[in-house]
Amino acid sequence: MTPSPSRSGAPLDPRLTAAFAEVPVVASVVGTQPLRQFLTAPAKVCILASFAVGQLPQVVPALGRAGKTVFVNVDSSPGLAQDRGALEFIKNMGAHGVVSTRLSLIEKGRPLGLLTMMKVFVTDRSNLRRSTDAISRGAPDLVEIMPAPIVARMTAQAQRAMSPSVAAGFVESAADVALALVLGSAAAATSDPRLWHLRRDQLPPVPPAALKRPAPPQE
Repeated sequence: MTPSPSRSGAPLDPRLTAAFAEVPVVASVVGTQPLRQFLTAPAKVCILASFAVGQLPQVVPALGRAGKTVFVNVDSSPGLAQDRGALEFIKNMGAHGVVSTRLSLIEKGRPLGLLTMMKVFVTDRSNLRRSTDAISRGAPDLVEIMPAPIVARMTAQAQRAMSPSVAAGFVESAADVALALVLGSAAAATSDPRLWHLRRDQLPPVPPAALKRPAPPQE
């Protein structure tokens, strides 16, 4: 069997590179209440979560007209099926990408021309190995690593295997965003609207002590 290709150094989609150039933050927009704040924020990329299927055809085109790059979290959209038909529905309404923990959906998204973001929860080393295997098979455009503080506990090799990545969960300050970027993430995701205005030139310096990674485990 031919081994799965390494994702080390996988390029970031040019659309996302441009979107993160000024504000390296993904807005996690949970429900309709924060929509107005996101529309007026300089952040360009969002993940829509907890939107009922009937709300998406109004919300997604409006965000697209505002120049936003829109990912829909398929797993957390009530009424949205977990199949190719759901992905086609999302594509046809104008969304740019999808987010899911499900490998099957990630694999189906790319042939439809959707950007794909695979969400992984890293809770221990065995879970990390399963996640990197799924990422290698699915080859998503982005990996959403949760929770963000675990990125500092991952080896450089493990983080490269999950790149390009977005650190998410417990991203609560500009310092959290800065650390995620220095550790190799392309951006950080947060539901805090204050951080949707955070520009690269406003990032604080990262203390050297925060950059110490664990040594690779002994075989």
